[in-house]
Amino acid sequence: MWSLFVPLLFIWLELAATQYFPPAPKNVTRVNSKLQEGVSISFKEPGICETTPGVKSYAGYVHLPPGVVDDLGVYQNYTINTFFWFFESRKDPSNAPLSIWFNGGPGSSSMIGLLQENGPCNIKYDSNSTTLNTWSWNNEVNMLYIDQPNQVGLSYDTLANGTQDLLDPSGDVVIDDFSSDIPKQNNTFLVGTFPTQLLNSSANGTTNAARALWHFAQVWFQTFPDYKPNDNRISIWTESYGGHYGPAFAAFFEEQNQKIANGTWTDAGETYDIHLDTLGIINGCIDVLVQEPSYPEMAYNNTYGIEAINRTVYDAAMNSFTKPGGVRYLIETCRALAAEGDPENQGNNATVNDACSFANDATWYVEGPYVANSGRNYYDIAAVDPDPFPPNYYIGYLNQPHVQAALGVPINYTNPGGNSAYYAFQDTGDYPRGGYLQDLSYLIDNGIKVAMVYGDRDYACNWIGGEAVSLAVNYSHTFDFAAAGYANISVNSSYVGGLVRQYGNFSFSRVFQAGHEVPAYQPETAYEIFRRALFNLDIATGKKETAKNASFATTGLPDTWSVRDVSHISRDHICYSLAPTSSCTDEQLHSIIDGSALISDYILVDNYTMNQFPGLTNGTGNNGAGGNGGGGNDSGSGSGSGGNTDNSAASIGMSTALWLMITAATVAACCF
Repeated sequence: MWSLFVPLLFIWLELAATQYFPPAPKNVTRVNSKLQEGVSISFKEPGICETTPGVKSYAGYVHLPPGVVDDLGVYQNYTINTFFWFFESRKDPSNAPLSIWFNGGPGSSSMIGLLQENGPCNIKYDSNSTTLNTWSWNNEVNMLYIDQPNQVGLSYDTLANGTQDLLDPSGDVVIDDFSSDIPKQNNTFLVGTFPTQLLNSSANGTTNAARALWHFAQVWFQTFPDYKPNDNRISIWTESYGGHYGPAFAAFFEEQNQKIANGTWTDAGETYDIHLDTLGIINGCIDVLVQEPSYPEMAYNNTYGIEAINRTVYDAAMNSFTKPGGVRYLIETCRALAAEGDPENQGNNATVNDACSFANDATWYVEGPYVANSGRNYYDIAAVDPDPFPPNYYIGYLNQPHVQAALGVPINYTNPGGNSAYYAFQDTGDYPRGGYLQDLSYLIDNGIKVAMVYGDRDYACNWIGGEAVSLAVNYSHTFDFAAAGYANISVNSSYVGGLVRQYGNFSFSRVFQAGHEVPAYQPETAYEIFRRALFNLDIATGKKETAKNASFATTGLPDTWSVRDVSHISRDHICYSLAPTSSCTDEQLHSIIDGSALISDYILVDNYTMNQFPGLTNGTGNNGAGGNGGGGNDSGSGSGSGGNTDNSAASIGMSTALWLMITAATVAACCF
């Protein structure tokens, strides 16, 4: 009996492995770098998402062995495998500018930006096929999307098997070697291959992430020199916690360029100038000391007439910030200690880390009352929770075996993911630390264009705080910028997409009717702002050259508070099983948990979704977790098999307390 059982067990384990885990990467080109021993890049042409004839794309990894980043003062005893997905411009790629995109978090994958916001394709509701995005940012620009820091998205240190319970408020991946058994997955319990989740195998803050990214760029441009613009100038566009990343990364790149130019940087081969042309920040959390008071303000007094908290709650939140020993004091204490004990913000001083981490936690007393009292979405104040927009179909898409094979990725995509990076940043208190206003000043005064873009329905990094930051940037034309008026952003001949204040190479845009991910809500407006900034055109009209007019200034309103809109939105709840806590109602969650829900293509089937998506009713969709989807191709053929999957989740109750924990955990990892 035992002799029969053993081979059957191995057969079952092998079958389960083929259903849960990514296929082994094939047809991957690997190039050893000349920069340093052990450094390499691997890539392939996926042939998916961007299906415009003749337009190439490359996906792969830059591999940095332990010790590579040590030359920049960072102790790196782990491997860094950074995922990228590059798309040629649809127009004249050999002469097109290059822009790098990364999302925020900390811990948010740039696949969010690529597949939910501004990439070449939109994912269809089947989580298996795509349509071309008319307003893709690679229409006229070569686009490079990077998952960073290490262990975020499809980037990893070392491969490890494990599980993820999507109903766990933390979203944490639990590592398991599966030496005796591979657990059975269901609609909300996933099995797969992931990064190790070790906190010390990821960057512990913005400064150290910048150093790893600079090494990535050196390797990437060595391998793909044809896509480096002739003038060596590239752009960085980022979002949310990218309000930290963008200024810090851009400033660090400029500092490295200066070292290369004056001969103080002597590492062999690492001498590629990466000169910044434009820094774009979308709904960025840049400086918490400046932006923190905007949270109660946005909740209580916004341009949509939504009183999400009452006056008593508003006053209490403001008092938490201003009172003696309050949040403002804690942030200032963190920064004072960092200036003395950790001026480079490397996270290597325990006293500074403790003070800054404590200040980070305390910000919840100012930002949290909206979450606890409003019932509204963290990323869109006009929407009631749970809000299914933008759709999360990209999660299932990235876990389709044919997509994993096309990209050559050896790990499963998880959402939420990047928790190791998030926790590492939390431990050093990266959020309340300063320096990013100074970075912006440095960049603007060095001729780099800076475009701040804020959707006016976002709470997470709201426009009120963004405007305050724009006015707090202390550079050579601070007063000229403040004196410029707000002009309409004329997106086309019939639509005004927002208001912009611009002086020379610095602009602040408030985009109407847009939440946190502006390109998802207002794709044409976001595209036009992006295009105009890169091609030296004024943001308001796109008709005036600004490169040779350093004193160009918009005229109009002194502020935008008089421009209000009291219209609200209502969306039906499309419950997506791979993002249950952010898209499903309490009732829908109960039905998933007790097994009564019918899930097709990861979507809970009800009257609304059957009407919206007739294909859900034909029985061909996926009925399970990521990694179990059927084959098919990017045009949408093929169907999901569901694999070895239970319909029900674990037999547990969803209490109100657990729901609140999930809600808090969902927003605590702000932001995309």
